Amino acid sequence: MDTRGDNVTLQLNYGTNDGGRRRDAAMARFRAHRFGQFIHWGLYSIPGGRWDGQDIDFAAEFLPRMAKVPPAEWEALAGQFTAEAFDAEAWADTAAAMGAKYMTITTKHHDGFCLWPSAETDFHIGNTPAGRDVLAELIAAYEARGIDVNFYYSVLDWHHPDWRYQLENDDDEAAFARYLDFAMKQLAELAQRYPSVKAFWFDGTWDESVKKNGEWTWQVERMLKDTIPGVIVNSRLRADDHGARHFDSNGELMGDYESGYERRLPEPWDVSVTARDWEACMTISQASWGYHQGDWAADTIKHPLDVVDMIAHCTSLGGNLLLNFGPRGDGSLQPVEQELAARVGDWLTEFGEAIYGCGHAPGWSPQGWGYFTRNDTDGTIFALVTRLPVSGRVRIQLPNGLGLAGLRSLSVSGEPASMRELAESVVELDVSQCSPGPLGFALTTMRLDNRDALREPNPDVLT
Repeated sequence: MDTRGDNVTLQLNYGTNDGGRRRDAAMARFRAHRFGQFIHWGLYSIPGGRWDGQDIDFAAEFLPRMAKVPPAEWEALAGQFTAEAFDAEAWADTAAAMGAKYMTITTKHHDGFCLWPSAETDFHIGNTPAGRDVLAELIAAYEARGIDVNFYYSVLDWHHPDWRYQLENDDDEAAFARYLDFAMKQLAELAQRYPSVKAFWFDGTWDESVKKNGEWTWQVERMLKDTIPGVIVNSRLRADDHGARHFDSNGELMGDYESGYERRLPEPWDVSVTARDWEACMTISQASWGYHQGDWAADTIKHPLDVVDMIAHCTSLGGNLLLNFGPRGDGSLQPVEQELAARVGDWLTEFGEAIYGCGHAPGWSPQGWGYFTRNDTDGTIFALVTRLPVSGRVRIQLPNGLGLAGLRSLSVSGEPASMRELAESVVELDVSQCSPGPLGFALTTMRLDNRDALREPNPDVLT
């Protein structure tokens, strides 16, 4: 066996992908998007976190478990799934207004209900009053606006009789083998029916039954990539020979990007995450992904500028942010989510050049007022001020060996900001007379052999 330092490197059949970090055009496109829309919509959207007149203060998509709903009663909700207010064009318009570059939709969540007319089960939208292929409608609407469409798929399935959490005997093994065959067929069906999908986002793979079937997870990834060249698969799908998830038993990432950040972000100074592609998914309310009609969710809606800060935070560390929406049972979007989308979109309209196509700025340490990002093509450094100091003065610590060759604002109104050099590699901007709120600055830097040369090209005001 090979060795890595003092540790033995295990020989794995189903570990990390060959070739390391992907550098192909499809992955570069996903990486450059930086901001996407997540959508959780299914039968759970009809009761919206309420059962028998009682609000369940937990994620709405877990209602059948939390409220102990009899399976027959839950399945009967399919008869109420009319999608009468569903409008794929309106959903796509909201995503475009928000500045999302991709969208990930729940094709099947843990309850097993499918948003496409699957040939592998009767529990699907084709057997509801809606009777339509909403995935096809969404793909057409989003792609018409230049927004890529990705598919969420839950491996966990409460509806299927062969699902098992544990494999305790031969009967469990046989049943779960049948289930994995069913899931493989459904995934092949999705890939063949919707060949323009760009990525698959897996969930529900944490149980011991799945972790004991690392070969199956490896086969799924291979099948999808053979069916749709360039397709992207998240790390949640994979387990290795020994049941390790996300990262194999040698500590190497499985799948194409890490998707372990759920309703949390890495620390701003944790540059270790920049060694791989990653994505964080975030709810708009406190914790529910599906629509929740109770005050528990309505009273915990995030502020648009919270989302702005998260987008900048993720981009500064080379990651993507996937922001979740929970449409109501009839397919209509919540007004509070539409308003948030519009306000985030306003910000990205002004400052999007500091997000799209950008990533980590090596050597630029995080500072308390916000984040640095770097354009991956031309090397422009952006300082995104999301927490303006009360003094109105933004102090920028430059990396060693760099001088400020030029400075411009992306969007500032009011009096021009003055700039002064406080010390070697430290400049201060006084933006107290500029427009309030989040400000963005594009900093063009160059390496200087003689810091005195800084004074000629460097303007003394922000223009």
